[in-house]
Formats: sequence, C-alpha cells, structure tokens
Amino acid sequence: MPLPKPRPAEAPVATREPAAAKKMPPADHGKAADGKAPDGKAPDGKAPEQAAPEPSACRQALTDDIAIAPSVPAIHGPGACGGEDLVRLEAIVLADKRRVAVKPAAILRCSMATAIADWVRVDIAPLAAGFGSSVSDLDNLDSFQCRGRNGVPGAQLSEHGRANALDVRAFKLANGRSISLTDRAVPRDLRESVLHSACTRFTTVLGPGSDWHHEDHIHVDLMERRNNYRICQWDVLDPLPVVAPLLPAQRPEEAPPREVAAKDDPKGGAKSDVKTDTKSENTKSKARKPDAGDSDSAESKRAATKSQPTKKRRQSRRP
Repeated sequence: MPLPKPRPAEAPVATREPAAAKKMPPADHGKAADGKAPDGKAPDGKAPEQAAPEPSACRQALTDDIAIAPSVPAIHGPGACGGEDLVRLEAIVLADKRRVAVKPAAILRCSMATAIADWVRVDIAPLAAGFGSSVSDLDNLDSFQCRGRNGVPGAQLSEHGRANALDVRAFKLANGRSISLTDRAVPRDLRESVLHSACTRFTTVLGPGSDWHHEDHIHVDLMERRNNYRICQWDVLDPLPVVAPLLPAQRPEEAPPREVAAKDDPKGGAKSDVKTDTKSENTKSKARKPDAGDSDSAESKRAATKSQPTKKRRQSRRP
C-alpha cells in the first residue's frame, strides 16, 4: 500500500480546536416540547390558569339594555347551596331607558334575573303608569341565602339557597308613593293584576294566606317540578272596614243654639214646664205599699177560711 505524499513546506500550519470548545446541545431539564414540565405546571412551578368559561346564552341575552347585572363567580356552599351562572341584579332598564333600582342588589341565577326584569318591564311598569308615575325602586327583602325553607334549621333547602328566588315587599314610584303588595289599602284591582302576572311568569308565588311567613311580602321563584306543577297561593284581601269614631263629632259652629228647658225657682215660686201626673204616682205608690186596713181584712179572711178541727162522735155501744 503506497504511503501519502509528504505535506509541502509552503502549506499553512493546521490548528486543532480544543475539545472543550465543541458546542453541546442545550439540556431540556425534563421540559416538554411546549415549554411546560411533564406534570403540566409552568416553568416557574405554578399551575396554569384555567380559561374563563364561555358565557351562557342567558348571560349573552341579558344585556345592559335590559338590566344592570354583572356576572359573579359561582357559589358552591354546603349541600346544594349556591349555583352557577350567577349575576348581581342591580337595576332593571325600562323601555324608555329609565332604571328601576333593586335595593339591595339581588344575587340570582341568570334565568331568575331575566324573569324578574321581564316582569317589571312588561307588567309592573304599565300598572305604575296608571298612577301617573313610573317605577323607581324594587324593595328586595331577600334573595340568595343558604338556608332551609322559611328559615327553619334542618328543613328542606329553600330556593333562596339556590339563588332561584326573590322576596318582593313593595314597589316605589318616582312621585314618592310606595305600593306595598300586601297592603289592604292599595286598590284591590291593582293587587289582583300583580297576582295574575306573577303567577303567569313564576312557578311559585306565595303571599298572605299561604302561611304566616309571607304575610308582609310576596315570594316568587322558578322551582322546577314534575309535570310543570305550579303553586300560586296569595289571598288578595278586601280593604278593612271604616271604624266609627268612639266620640261624637263636634257640633258645627253654624248650627242653631240648643233649647234648654226652664227650671223651677224655689225662691220666686216659678213653676216648671215639666208637669207630673200625681194621680198616676199615687196609684203606683198604693200598688207598691198596701195600707194597714187592707192588711187586717186580709188576715181576718184567711183566719175565717181556716178549717176547724172536727170532733169525733162517740158511738154508743149497744149491749
């Protein structure tokens, strides 16, 4: 085998690169191709943030043109308390852009908030217009509260605990008047109209006559039952009767003066106009007190008629 030719003298001197200068591929330190650790955590060791869920169809439909109701995080309390797709109903926007403030703001499911907004916009606002004013406030007695029915500990979970109910006490008008739904002084036809509209929109309506817990407010909710069963218990009572005053009314100033009968004057010898019947008085006194003569005659008559004892005849004995 022939040997290679020797290197020419005029050729440049070859230099060798040290081994430490060779480039090494970067260490992955256990990272995945997407830059995350194999356990799914970020490079800094923190868990990745979950993406916000897509808004529901109800949330998309409940715009600021209908109600001021910002979304709130889901609530998961003990048992079945709480819910998802919740909003804080702060005000209801009417068709003329006026706002009906909900005082205090109510935590409700989006579906329940939508039903309340439609009820006020479509039914309550026209009724208030009949009073020559518009609705300004909704008096909210209770909305979300994790409790049993009627606040009884250990009872079945109330719809308030599911953010699916609202207790309404009254509606306030822009002119300052307050319409209490259970006030018997409010016109009966108005309360009946509110009753019919509420029972049409909600699956449960409780008021006076249902139980003593709902004598001063109206409870509405959207509880789901079998066969779409509904409960509407609200007795619209008649106005209270007008009670007659205990004292007589004052005599009007324009009334003629009263005629007073003249009295006897013992010094002047004046006689009274009032005459008495002396004969009848004497007859009455005789009837009340019989005289002594009548008493003696009556005693003698009773003595005469008294039976005398009879003597027995002695019978002669014959020999």
